[in-house]
Amino acid sequence: MTLIDVHLTPDYASRALREDVRAGLTADEKWLPPKWFYDARGSELFEEITRLPEYYPTRAEREILQNRAGDIAAITKAHTLVELGSGSSEKTRLLLDGLRERGTLTTFVPLDVSESALREASDAINADYPELDVHGVVGDFTAHLDKLPGDPPRIVAFLGGTIGNLLPAERETFYASIRDVLERGEWLLLGTDLVKDPATLVAAYDDSAGVTAEFNRNVLRVINRQLGADFDVDAFSHVAIWDAENEWIEMRLRADRAMRVLIPEVHLEVDFAEGEELHTEISAKFNRQRVEGELDKAGFAPAAWWTDSEARFALSLWQAV
Repeated sequence: MTLIDVHLTPDYASRALREDVRAGLTADEKWLPPKWFYDARGSELFEEITRLPEYYPTRAEREILQNRAGDIAAITKAHTLVELGSGSSEKTRLLLDGLRERGTLTTFVPLDVSESALREASDAINADYPELDVHGVVGDFTAHLDKLPGDPPRIVAFLGGTIGNLLPAERETFYASIRDVLERGEWLLLGTDLVKDPATLVAAYDDSAGVTAEFNRNVLRVINRQLGADFDVDAFSHVAIWDAENEWIEMRLRADRAMRVLIPEVHLEVDFAEGEELHTEISAKFNRQRVEGELDKAGFAPAAWWTDSEARFALSLWQAV
């Protein structure tokens, strides 16, 4: 059985894009949030990135799930799996398989901002796991966690290292919001990329084939299409740097020449100087001490910490206390 709850208005995405473009492109240091990479083309590019030789996180997390899904099921005995993000990936299925084999899982709850993507993913899971109730939620994980259905004990999975896209203050708010909606004894499963040598990290975000560069520039194509802007997309170079002080990768777009960009739908004219950079994403990297400190502050106790065979990526399990 498939149910879909919709908590976003039809104009949610367009309104949010307008607000972000106004705020980000009028700031002293221009920025745009990474969620706007992901139109249909952006999603295709990201899937291509996950298959690149330089991009290790997806393979590393998959390895952990292949080896540990059964352990996750045995520890949590979860009745409900909540996934923040896509509900149709191979990694999701590894987790579903482990929980199903344990015999406790009854409900899968995928949450996503895209109703079309969520319905497609939910239908695919329902077809392959007919014994499960699939109860999708169209919502934003920064605003609608209190709308999550499902019988306890629930396990909320936030995979792929996406937590690294949030600034420290945003992570604190996010962890607290999850803890607020979980009952004591329920679970959080978290994927975090680990600090490693800068060369490996930079290569993962600046691949030799240029796929990540196209992915980064895609945010400009989204603004051109949806807001009528006239960005010369090819006049921006992809930049990925390692910030050792903050322990994160920064992705930027650097203007190759001076230009003025018109964005009619938000009544903006934006000037770029030659060499000026537009910040588009951070991807924070972690160590165990930092993750434990942040989750302890939010009201979680550590239950398990696993890494892949090369200790590049961690999957950790936390219990609400």
